[in-house]
Amino acid sequence: MTTGQTDPSTNADLEWCYDAVHGVSRTFSITIDRLEEPMARHICVGYLLCRVADTIEDAGHIPPETQTELLTAYDRLLDPATDASVDAFMDDVEPWLPEPEERTDDWEVVAETPRILRTFESLDEEPREIMREPVRELVDGMAMFTDRYADEGGLRLQTVDELEEYCWYAAGTVGTLITGLVSRGVSNDRAEEMRENARSFALLLQLVNIAKDVETDYHEENNVYLPAEWLEEEDVALENVTDERNHGGVTNVIKRVTSRAETYLDDAQRYLEVVPESHGNTLSAWAIPYLLAVGTMRELRERPEDVVREGNVKISRAEVYALIQTFEEEVSRAHLAELRKEMAEKPLHQ
Repeated sequence: MTTGQTDPSTNADLEWCYDAVHGVSRTFSITIDRLEEPMARHICVGYLLCRVADTIEDAGHIPPETQTELLTAYDRLLDPATDASVDAFMDDVEPWLPEPEERTDDWEVVAETPRILRTFESLDEEPREIMREPVRELVDGMAMFTDRYADEGGLRLQTVDELEEYCWYAAGTVGTLITGLVSRGVSNDRAEEMRENARSFALLLQLVNIAKDVETDYHEENNVYLPAEWLEEEDVALENVTDERNHGGVTNVIKRVTSRAETYLDDAQRYLEVVPESHGNTLSAWAIPYLLAVGTMRELRERPEDVVREGNVKISRAEVYALIQTFEEEVSRAHLAELRKEMAEKPLHQ
């Protein structure tokens, strides 16, 4: 890969990366705020590398075959064995970038791909190489899915197995990246236990996102992640997933996806119970997203119809703030089960 610049990334580039994460992800913004250096910069840059691919894969205005080509070109940039040019990649992306005044934070990240890559190449070799393969696996997986559904114009997942396959590429690969970074220096047994439970941690978070974002995913991205086999059981066609007459059937599928996510709660909690606090890592950085997912599942169980009626289900800002404040005090791993139980039953701030 050639970035066109061999000098180390400047502090300004890294600061831009921190600001960019705050603009595109509330969850990762909280996580990175809770991390210390050097883990904060590693997770920040790794996440942005993934976000470039995710934004391209989600872009409803880009034809699927072009999405696949862009993702394949982006993967080549991450391959140290190639001489792929960032400038050439940006020339290919440029026609699809919204005008600057209309550009969202996500598209600003894509527009600044050269800066993200410069910052990535400035990192020490060990974390950089730990991050590279999971990011490339995510990019390759997204390219595979855009190619698989090129004739549909957007993703139309057919089965539960395919849903979880997609979740692996979208989130499980990120879990692999995180685990590789945080498990350095721990015993082989502890590292293996983390790897065994990382998939559950990632799939839990991704399935919750899919359950709560059905309306947005369809109208803004032209993607349907709810399994067609479950929708068919409710007599709902994929292209009618947001029609008012199908609210009841879609609500039932949302409940099933939520129940599927719940099956990963125990293993995800175990992941948190063994994650080391070293290299700038902290328990709260990952426990807070886990518990936010628990709270969101509570809301999905209590009012799943709001996903299709109002377009989303979220826990309140007051509860998010209360959870963050809880971790301002010393919260041990032993408290995780208690917090999980409390948030599964009612909002934490009540």
